[in-house]
Amino acid sequence: MQVFGPGSIHGPQGIGGPHLPRGVQQPRPASPPIQDELHLSEAAQRLADIQDSQQIRWDRVRQIRAEIAAGTYETPEKLEIALRRLLERLQNS
Repeated sequence: MQVFGPGSIHGPQGIGGPHLPRGVQQPRPASPPIQDELHLSEAAQRLADIQDSQQIRWDRVRQIRAEIAAGTYETPEKLEIALRRLLERLQNS
């Protein structure tokens, strides 16, 4: 005989607890399988496409970095082109 304290109140027990005969398992409720989902923004998808394409021109990257470090990259012509492209995008939006 097992005594668990006054009345039927006792301390913490295992999941099966003392109330189930040994060898008898409770049926577990079926739960839906866990599924992970991933949603990428349009910008992230474009970035992934660029990275997958492996079309990075490292010689050009090194050249631009050197020009930026030397302070010769930004020219009035380049700023004009960038401004024109920005205005075109804003008008097309």
